[in-house]
Amino acid sequence: MLRRRSELAYPSPLWGGSSAEAHSAKADGVGVEQMSETLRRVQTLVLSGDYLVTDHGYDELDEDGILADDALFGIASAILVEDYPDRARGPSVLTLQYDSNGRAIHVVWAIPLGERRPAVLVTAYRPNPALWGNEFKERKKP
Repeated sequence: MLRRRSELAYPSPLWGGSSAEAHSAKADGVGVEQMSETLRRVQTLVLSGDYLVTDHGYDELDEDGILADDALFGIASAILVEDYPDRARGPSVLTLQYDSNGRAIHVVWAIPLGERRPAVLVTAYRPNPALWGNEFKERKKP
C-alpha cells in the first residue's frame, strides 16, 4: 500500500539542486561514468512533488531514524549507486544521499512499470560499513 505525499510532515513540492548535477555510477566495473535516465526521472518527479512513500519505506525510515524529509530533500543531490532500468516491477535506482546531519543513507526509488509517474520511495536505510566501501558507493566483495 502506498501513502500519499500529503501524509508526510512537509508535503509541499521540493525545490533546490539540479538534475544536471553529476549523478553517476561505474558502468560494468570499468570506471566509466554514466547518467541514469531513471534517476533523472525520479528527481524531476520528486522535486515537482509527484511522489509516494510505501508503507515499507516508512517502516524502514523509522527503523533507522531517518526523517522522510531527509530522503525527499536529498534526491536533489543523490548519487547513483545502482541502476535497475529493467526491473520487473518498473525501473528503479539505489542512491546514496545524506541526511541533514551529513550522515549517509541509501534510498531505493522506483517508477511503477508501464507508468511515467509517480516516483516511489521503496525503502531507505543507513548503509552498513561492513557491507559497503568507505564511501558507501560500492558493495564490498565477499
